[in-house]
Amino acid sequence: KLTKVKNQSTMSPPAVEPAVAAARRRISSLNLHLCSSSSLSSTSSSSLSTRIFVSDKVQTALKNNIPVVALESTIISHGMSYPENCKCAMEVEDIISSKGCVPATIAIIDGYVKVGLTRKEIDKLGKEGARGDVQKVSRRDIAPILANASLSESSLGRLKLGATTVSATLLIADMMKIPVFVTGGIGGVHRNAETTFDISSDLIELSRAKNTVVVCAGVKSILDIGKTLEVLETLGVTTVGYKTTAFPAFFTRDSGFKPSTFVNSAEEAANLIDARNALRLNSGVLFAVPVPEQYEKATGAEIERCTTQAIREAKRRRISGRDVTPFLLKRIVELSKGKSLSTNIALVKNNAEVGADIAIALKDIRGEE
Repeated sequence: KLTKVKNQSTMSPPAVEPAVAAARRRISSLNLHLCSSSSLSSTSSSSLSTRIFVSDKVQTALKNNIPVVALESTIISHGMSYPENCKCAMEVEDIISSKGCVPATIAIIDGYVKVGLTRKEIDKLGKEGARGDVQKVSRRDIAPILANASLSESSLGRLKLGATTVSATLLIADMMKIPVFVTGGIGGVHRNAETTFDISSDLIELSRAKNTVVVCAGVKSILDIGKTLEVLETLGVTTVGYKTTAFPAFFTRDSGFKPSTFVNSAEEAANLIDARNALRLNSGVLFAVPVPEQYEKATGAEIERCTTQAIREAKRRRISGRDVTPFLLKRIVELSKGKSLSTNIALVKNNAEVGADIAIALKDIRGEE
């Protein structure tokens, strides 16, 4: 027996075993840390179902690995006038569908967060939004709007319909593990934020998104783009130029700033997302897609002049907080005589094409696995 033990110790020195055990403990601890958030989300999925209504089409797509692309609803209720708002929303959905993906527009209707709207529901948001009867909803507003559904009409001075902003849409899409979310442009750090502290919640939500990436035309040009990119860097969000090494600024293709990296195709984008997911980094990815070149050439300089004027007017009228962006976008449309609206619609449609391509490429990678 002594000889046998001696032989075993020669083959596996005792000094190695504690090191191996310690290494295994560290790996186990790291794995537990990385998996904790996903395990929490799975345990709470049943309670989510009482407040979230997912359309049959979206449910089927998610179960069968059919690419789904999330869309916000604020662009319907607050971005344009009726019926152009609904027409644009439906055309964007059609672009995504034509690529073989399932669109999932998100909003709060009748006391539910709805993921995947009917055409009738889109039309309702458009009409009610034009009358000012739809609330812009970020993370902080979701619970109040859901709660308002239980109030009688006579007791209201509060709204029941909610259009999700970038931050709320991203939050819900991430809960549902929808891989791609397409929008026009994200919010960010407002100009003069050093005195107003006006910083969009979009940035915080981006840092939290572990399942969903955002495809947009960069940061809205009404914002302080440099400071916005600094905050995104601090929050660990990967900013990616799509077929560009310049960071776009909504109406213009080059803001004068750089993203943290770039990709040249939907396949490269999908590989980046897959690497993020494999390591469970639990941090956001923002794909910035330049506005189509012909629109920038036709309207870019003029829209920038209108933007500068609109910002001056907002400051003079002391418009602040959540009212700033709707005022500026509406005023820019007026000052540019509708040119900014046509460019806005074009870039949203372009983003939808790119987002669908990325969702399909990501699905192909998952299929290989």
